[in-house]
Amino acid sequence: MMQERTLNALVLAGLIAIPLFAYVTDEPFTITLATRTVILAMAAVGLNIALGLGGLVSLGHAVFFGLGGYAMGLLAYHAQTYTPLMEVPFLIEGTKSMPVIWLVAVIVSAFAALIIGYLSLRTSGGYFIMITLAFGQMFFFFAISWSAYGGEDGLSIYVRNGFPGLNTLDPIQFYAICLTLLAIVLWFASRLACSPFGLALNAARQSPDRVRAMGLDPFRLRLVAFVVSGAITGLAGALFADLNRFVSPAMFSWQMSGEIMILIILGGTGRLYGPVLGAIVFVTLEHTLGDISDYWLIFLGLLLLAVVLFAKGGLIGALSSRRTAHG
Repeated sequence: MMQERTLNALVLAGLIAIPLFAYVTDEPFTITLATRTVILAMAAVGLNIALGLGGLVSLGHAVFFGLGGYAMGLLAYHAQTYTPLMEVPFLIEGTKSMPVIWLVAVIVSAFAALIIGYLSLRTSGGYFIMITLAFGQMFFFFAISWSAYGGEDGLSIYVRNGFPGLNTLDPIQFYAICLTLLAIVLWFASRLACSPFGLALNAARQSPDRVRAMGLDPFRLRLVAFVVSGAITGLAGALFADLNRFVSPAMFSWQMSGEIMILIILGGTGRLYGPVLGAIVFVTLEHTLGDISDYWLIFLGLLLLAVVLFAKGGLIGALSSRRTAHG
């Protein structure tokens, strides 16, 4: 376990050192790539709570990612056009404040996760996967038909939202915000896993009947995990939309759900820093191989296949085991 903690510390140190080096050498694009990495890692950490702890294979987590993005997009759009979001039955105006947008994104995503989870968790296995996928497609096609906010063309936000005391247009300052939020989410996920709730959730994944015999309800445990998971993924969606200053139905697509799950599988399902390392590898391959070939996903597929077949516990598990073997 100590070796894995050392590896986790190295991953976190890299997320701090590389953007700082890029800032000193005046390479803002590298900082932007690092920001994208951190945001995707946060979304995957959210899914990992449901998948790693609860064993819930959700192919619809892009719903929460997209809802977070559109929460940001709608609030910022109405702020920049000076029009209210709603007037009846009460007035709701747009805002450019990041903390307010984050709060709205988390609440909206958590509420959606509560409804979707309540319906989906009455099934299991392949049925659960297909129901979550169906919800994702429903939101995807709704966003395409929502012509008031761009439809399939999406919605552009001209200026990045603000955070008190910081210049969010400065790449390194916006990165610092995202990295701080990721650190908070990782701390929360680690505490959750060690808490009585996390232990009960893990037990429900392994043996639901024994958990019921102890007087606990596996359905409620999984539902709470699903809601927490959706809320964190929604926060990541709001940050992703702010990074790009653009939202589109693609944020709801099943491909987006697949990408988030790939990050977890690459890094290590159930591993705290697995989604983070997976996001680093994914974005690195996307940037380096994507510039060389349009078929870079083939190389990603080969890597994913190798990890699934030969790397127990993902890259985190393989590297920490290797360190232990040489220790």
